[in-house]
Amino acid sequence: MFVGREDILMAINKNSQQRQRRYHKRIALVGLGGVGKSQIAIEHTYRIRESAPNIWTFWIHASDTVRFEQGYREIASVAEIPERSDPKTDIFQLVNKWLGDERNGHWVMVLDNADNHNIFFDVSGGNTPLSLASYLPQVSHGSILITSRNKMAARNLVGTYGDVIPVEPMSVDDALTLLQTRIDIDQSSESEARGLVEALEYIPLAITQAGAYIANRTPRIKVSTYLELFQESESNQERLLKYDDAKDLRRDGSIRHPVINTWQISFDQIHRVFPAAADLLALMSMFDRQGIPEDLINQGKNRLTFEDTVAPLVSFSLIRTEIGGQSFEMHRLIQLSIREWLRQQDRFNIWAKHARQVMEAVFPSGDYKTWTTCQMLLPHLKEVMQFLVESEEEDLLNGARISGRCGWYLYLRGKYEEAEAMHRQALTTCEKVLGADHSNTLTSVNNLGLVLENQGKYEEAKVMHQWALTTREKVLGTDHLKTLTSANNLAGVLSSQGKYEEAEAMYRQTLTTYEKVLGADHPGTLIILNNLGEVLNSQGKYEEAEAMHQRALTTREKMLGADHLHTLTSVNNLGLVLYSQGKYEEAEAMHRWALTTCKKLLGADHPNTLRSINNLGGVLDRQGKYEEAEAMHRRALTTREKVLGADHPDTLTSVNNLGGVLNKQGKYEEAEAMHQRALTTYKKVLGADHPDTLMSMWHLSYSWKKKGQDVEALELLQSCIQLQHETLGPIHPHTMSASAMLNNWQVSSQDQESFFRDPPTVPPARH
Repeated sequence: MFVGREDILMAINKNSQQRQRRYHKRIALVGLGGVGKSQIAIEHTYRIRESAPNIWTFWIHASDTVRFEQGYREIASVAEIPERSDPKTDIFQLVNKWLGDERNGHWVMVLDNADNHNIFFDVSGGNTPLSLASYLPQVSHGSILITSRNKMAARNLVGTYGDVIPVEPMSVDDALTLLQTRIDIDQSSESEARGLVEALEYIPLAITQAGAYIANRTPRIKVSTYLELFQESESNQERLLKYDDAKDLRRDGSIRHPVINTWQISFDQIHRVFPAAADLLALMSMFDRQGIPEDLINQGKNRLTFEDTVAPLVSFSLIRTEIGGQSFEMHRLIQLSIREWLRQQDRFNIWAKHARQVMEAVFPSGDYKTWTTCQMLLPHLKEVMQFLVESEEEDLLNGARISGRCGWYLYLRGKYEEAEAMHRQALTTCEKVLGADHSNTLTSVNNLGLVLENQGKYEEAKVMHQWALTTREKVLGTDHLKTLTSANNLAGVLSSQGKYEEAEAMYRQTLTTYEKVLGADHPGTLIILNNLGEVLNSQGKYEEAEAMHQRALTTREKMLGADHLHTLTSVNNLGLVLYSQGKYEEAEAMHRWALTTCKKLLGADHPNTLRSINNLGGVLDRQGKYEEAEAMHRRALTTREKVLGADHPDTLTSVNNLGGVLNKQGKYEEAEAMHQRALTTYKKVLGADHPDTLMSMWHLSYSWKKKGQDVEALELLQSCIQLQHETLGPIHPHTMSASAMLNNWQVSSQDQESFFRDPPTVPPARH
């Protein structure tokens, strides 16, 4: 049963009718194997038979010279042409002459599977002095319909006598109707049927094949079962696409039916005639099927050579040029079929390895200026990394280098879970192949530590940085720059854990060496300077912290520019220390600068952008701009929950800060819920004596006091202050402010809010 394609059938008829009777007519249907070209041609001839039974209709299988000759002999037999049985007769010339004689009547010829250009236009090695194309009459009483996978061959056969009509996969509705000719689709299974035809990319032969598989194995196999099996793995897809029991009496019986074999006919032909194009196709099949950039696959060819290599693949509809012309795509099922074809030839691993070598050569460092390129290459990198050869150390190390660069890019983009997976893969390989003390292994250790720290996994991050520091001290010495990098990163984790004195000591020691070795204005020195400023701010040493951040900002702005990410880190951190000193207008200006530029450079959902939103919300809160502050904190909280997770320390900061601004507006119930959530999770994630946990205790006690729960509030605040004394020390601004509030509560029954000094609303960001 023929389904759909009325638009193409109408185009064939319209094209034929538009040409005057005195002109010869030719039309070609061109498209991927299995897309239904032959079925359309069959339907067209049936309709001619019905509407004009006096017109001859001839079908020629044109895949090779032998079958073409066989077709002409069948015409001679059907038309009962004299001399057809004479062994000396040139059958091509005989049939050509008969077809050219208008007295024999009108005729339509179908040249099916006319894929090989050379068969029709190459006279060398043939059984006739002329090309086969010369024996296709160009007469007004005859027309030729050509089906071909090869656009170039089709165009040359059509010439000036007509048009080439592209045949694309079916529409959704036609694909569903086609599936329904094989199996029953009730209302309950329609959504699964839609999913199936989509997975099969609406290719008719693949749909027919799937329908036959389901019909032959019902009731055990349903549409949903087939779809589940198909989506389970690539090997399942290959097996299902090779299913060979789907018989179609209207298809050429000499051609194997499975759709995957249909496409491999094209691959074999290209491999035989255009070996460079076959190599390019093999390489492309290793990458993601969409958005394959020309720069990734060109491999140094000059433009003309590259165009000559690409042309056969486009001509056979195996790849398509995407909008703009600088990238390519292929059908998912074509990609699958190419990979299976390579496996059959024992060449899959060779091409997978080559694709990784190409990726290693082109994937950039991951730093900000390379982000556009990294994002474009990322899906292709993920695809090629699936096929690492475990037995080949060089391939594994190549994969580790790719993973490391990709992990760094993902880390800088704030995609910490993906970055962690990449760095773990790189570390596992380097440790296994190179050993635990190798420089590349320690680089992976360091980078994994940074990612873990930004996820709030402080203990595991500390282990990583301690490993890197200890080994680098032993192998490289204490003053080596890589050793100092590890010292800086370990100090960062200690600061995140609230161990400010230890962190400060490490930063000061590292800063001294950096200034001695690299100079006061070196970017590495400024990183340490910035980090030392943060830990000083956390300890309430505001004036010294401000001086550090001001120095870092001035130098970075001069050397790197106002929009550089390192400059923005200094802007943010200077804003925090200004806030801590009550310089709210200056702090607001800093945070608005940081937020605007982070949003432009990094995007609205990047952790650094969210940190700026949070910090701006904090300074707005202190200025009494509660509604705007609440909006900022809600926005930061919602996005942090989505990007970082509900238990991430940054998310809990937003929970705590939102609770604080709700308190100021008298929304005590919601504020209490926020502070309860923050305190419970902080204890679980960071521990009971972490400075951020103590901040939550302080805020929750204030919420209880505002609700009239005086006894509970007093007890909680007393516990908080005791821990602050132990953790932060008695002269830390937070300890002193909380103690002043406790004293106020104890001597007065009135809650005087002026005695309450809010702690900084976010732990300082660290670069």
